[in-house]
Amino acid sequence: MNTPPLSIEALLVLDAIEHRGSYAAAAEQLNKVPSALSYIVQKLEEQLGVTLFVRQGRRAVLTPAGKHLLVEGRKVLSVINTLSEQTQTIANGWEPKIRIACDSIIDINPIFTVIQQFLSEHQNIEVDVQEEVMNGTWEALIEDRVDLVIGAPAPVPNQKGIRAIKTGELNSVLVVSKSHELATEALRANEQTQTSELSKYRSVIVHDTAKHEIPWSANLLEGSQHFYVSSITQKIAAILAGIGIGHLPTSMAQPYIELGELVVIELENKPAPQDLFMAWKITNKGKGLNRLKAMLLEENNPNA
Repeated sequence: MNTPPLSIEALLVLDAIEHRGSYAAAAEQLNKVPSALSYIVQKLEEQLGVTLFVRQGRRAVLTPAGKHLLVEGRKVLSVINTLSEQTQTIANGWEPKIRIACDSIIDINPIFTVIQQFLSEHQNIEVDVQEEVMNGTWEALIEDRVDLVIGAPAPVPNQKGIRAIKTGELNSVLVVSKSHELATEALRANEQTQTSELSKYRSVIVHDTAKHEIPWSANLLEGSQHFYVSSITQKIAAILAGIGIGHLPTSMAQPYIELGELVVIELENKPAPQDLFMAWKITNKGKGLNRLKAMLLEENNPNA
């Protein structure tokens, strides 16, 4: 296998010459003599069969071919720098990537605020956030597809090696579009609705994203026709469109309730608050994960 003519050293030389404008200034930056840089560029031009620089007065100016080579070459240098930094990061116990699953029922904005603060401290760590629903959140952790779950609903799986901390409660309300017949009936009757009376109305359900465990749905209205969607955002849109009725987190429903777009159906048997958890596997000793967990818990309970 022939050695490729392009090397990291050659890219660094091209970058320095273009940045400083001359071989002499670039040589000073790289702590080399100008003749060494001239030799590297000349040899590269011969091997590639192209001219990379032309002289304009005292300045060395890239040709179109040289400009293309440097633009793409800088991408290579950036990747190499990142790789070097990540290697040093791993050697010091900091993982290069943290994978997170957030349940769709939580407000993601405060989570992203904490992640932004974390990334400003640890710029060499990548963060991968995915959305899951109900058991799908736990399943992603159990199957090692993520390192951390946020907003996972009770119950915590009876799985050894999982550490779960309750981070809050989810309060939900049953809502319908203002144009839905149930809204009209509820407003006219001005009284609480029995759960058994809801079976004649279509309900909007978010698919559990679990693939191997038995899926389940919170606040499922038994006996009713179901309209399935894949996210809480779609569920809100479907309810607003009058497709069906459904439970929504109070915080997400409130803006639409205040605007009069959604109507709350008061139930005789109101759904109990649902415990939400942040969880991870205790075998994961990554310093990045530990730091991010601490920041999330501090944000969740600042007075602790």
